[in-house]
Amino acid sequence: MTEDYKGLSGSEVSQRVEAGKVNTTTNSISRTKKEIFRAHLCTFFNFLNVFLGALVLMTGQIKNLTFMFTIIANSVIGIIQELKVKSLVDKLSVITASKATVIRDGTKKQIPLDELVVDDVMVLESGDQIGADCVVLEAQGIEVNESMITGESVAVKKHEGDEMLSGSFLVAGSGVARVIHVGSENYATILAAKAKDKKRATSEMQDSIGRIIKIVGFLIVPVGILLFLSQRAIEGTTTSDAIVNTVAGVIGMIPEGLVLLTSVSFILGVGRLARKQALVQEMEAIEALARVNVLCLDKTGTITTGDLEVVEVVPCGTMSDEKIREVMNEITFAFNDVNPTQQALMNYFEKTQKWQTTDLIPFSSARKYRAIAFGEHGAYVLGAPEFIMKNDEELLKKSETYALQGYRVLLLAETDQISSADGTVGTPKPAALIVISDCVREEAPSTFAYFEAQHVAIKVISGDNPATVSQIAQKAGLKDGDKYIDASTLPESFDELKKVVKNYTVFGRVTPEQKQRLIKAYQANKSVVGMVGDGVNDVLALKDADCGIAMAAGSDAAKQVAHIVLLDSDFVHLKEIVSEGRMIISNIERVSSLYLTKTIYSLLLNVIFILLGRSYPFVPIHLTLISTVAIGIPSFILALEQTETVTQSGFLKHVLRVALPGALTMVLNMLLIQGISIVLGFDSGMTATYNLIVAGMVSLMVLMRVCNPMNKIRSILCNTMIVIFVACVILFPDLFSINSVFSWRMIFIAPLVIFTYYSMKYLSSIVHFLLRKHI
Repeated sequence: MTEDYKGLSGSEVSQRVEAGKVNTTTNSISRTKKEIFRAHLCTFFNFLNVFLGALVLMTGQIKNLTFMFTIIANSVIGIIQELKVKSLVDKLSVITASKATVIRDGTKKQIPLDELVVDDVMVLESGDQIGADCVVLEAQGIEVNESMITGESVAVKKHEGDEMLSGSFLVAGSGVARVIHVGSENYATILAAKAKDKKRATSEMQDSIGRIIKIVGFLIVPVGILLFLSQRAIEGTTTSDAIVNTVAGVIGMIPEGLVLLTSVSFILGVGRLARKQALVQEMEAIEALARVNVLCLDKTGTITTGDLEVVEVVPCGTMSDEKIREVMNEITFAFNDVNPTQQALMNYFEKTQKWQTTDLIPFSSARKYRAIAFGEHGAYVLGAPEFIMKNDEELLKKSETYALQGYRVLLLAETDQISSADGTVGTPKPAALIVISDCVREEAPSTFAYFEAQHVAIKVISGDNPATVSQIAQKAGLKDGDKYIDASTLPESFDELKKVVKNYTVFGRVTPEQKQRLIKAYQANKSVVGMVGDGVNDVLALKDADCGIAMAAGSDAAKQVAHIVLLDSDFVHLKEIVSEGRMIISNIERVSSLYLTKTIYSLLLNVIFILLGRSYPFVPIHLTLISTVAIGIPSFILALEQTETVTQSGFLKHVLRVALPGALTMVLNMLLIQGISIVLGFDSGMTATYNLIVAGMVSLMVLMRVCNPMNKIRSILCNTMIVIFVACVILFPDLFSINSVFSWRMIFIAPLVIFTYYSMKYLSSIVHFLLRKHI
């Protein structure tokens, strides 16, 4: 077929590249260096902190500028880490980049999609992603799925002269096409939002943090103005003091460390997963993967090795053994598409090509068969027995016997006619059953045991016979692998489907559209669904899963829509990848409570002290000390811990269980200290001393709650932070604008410690009760 085409010459390609007629694409997850610097430096909170720093500088109180060092360190760390990960991810992206087969100078060669030029001649096979708009020059049963562009999943037949659009992919057949549009002129690029119609990986955590940032960003300016006006109105307060107090109130509201922690953790997660041979194509996929509790997968390449072999050919009609072999010799090598089943047939039968093909219907996952006509030598169909001979109970029973032993079974049947126009065949007459074996992976039982321990339900969704898949699943040690169903018997009603899917572990004879419906049914049942696939028949399910995972050795279409690509195409390594994802998200969940505690109590204290008309209880250097010992250093250490405990109750709900009681305890203590200072006539220095010590104590108690259950590392961390805080308060009172702690007026610290302990204990119980009942 391709011998008739010479394609472009090297000089013609060069001319088109110079003219800009090349298929440049921008679908990499990694940002450019310029974008990285801009993302970490040019942020709303960074600009706000610089403005606040300038105000403090104007007051001459230089020691209260220490918060700027944290901002600078945050940006530098973020830039360095993302640049390191970018280098790694860019190298791996080259490995998994989709390729196009083109003919240039009369020779077939593979090139990256972004090297296609106008007028390139592409050779296309089933499973290929169409990388640029093109027109069909020659078609052998081409059927194209355009769902990523039009939303319609029904395959469209293409003939000579028809256009095919980038973003679509071949589900059947093969052919040759000429590129007519590239880059920004592609239809899929023009309609980018629709062309990339895959479901974004879900990230409840990023969504929640994003909402918090929006709320804080909306409130911070008006609250800051009102706080300054209230501080300036206090008798005896200078403008400089009012500015410093206002800056303290405002910077306490900014969760800049949380933003950095989240982004850097995701970036580092992409890097760590890349080292484990997983290319993350959307950073949100790390969280989606960590929260997955239903994992759907195909049998081939996951439970089994994917290596197949024909073990027996069983006549089941009047056709002789010699005739069966003669027919199979011709059918096997008459189609261009190659998959594991086809390869097994090619290894068993011989290439003769004595007969002339007059019509053919390529295999598709929806049909479950292929058909071919050889003129006077007759027409034949090869595929799943239950799709070809639906009413032959004796034949189906015989086929089922092999299926129950874990074998795949193909039926060869004669027919009076076939029609490639509508994909139909005439009356089939069975000739032979072809029995194929599939080997179970040695590592499959341990992989399934891991997911069971992690409370992840495995669901096998396969196009093969359900009894065969069930038998193999049981051999591999899959829990409830004996609970199977033929997808053709599934209810059409989606409401009924949602109920039925709960009862089965193995689904057989599933069409691509049914795979997609099954994914949506589990999602409708409030499950976080992951989908592992490698074939063109998995694309619809991959793009709608909360986390789609494709094999690098799979089809281009599957890799394009997946959120994560396994570079070594080994399902066994998925447990390591899930473990890594869970560790990342678990650590972010834990330390987020530290940051949000400060944001909540700062916002509440701002409002309360505006209404009270009293001096804000902190100055910036107080918050620098508290943030360093109770948030900054601990969050860095805790974020590196090896733990996989991820909550299923929701990110915000989990974080508020710790942050809200801590913030309310802080507010109550600050109000109590105001009362004590008025009654006992404390000066501003002594009041500030109480404020700092009690605030530090509350923050360290929140840290200890975050560290529960304690282990050796967490115990050392907490004790070290307590020692550092106490040492700073005792040794450097002037630096932190407080009085010496060696004064009889400090005797009230003891009852405040007791009050803090019990108030946090009871507030935690109340908050837990309210969250459980109302959120």
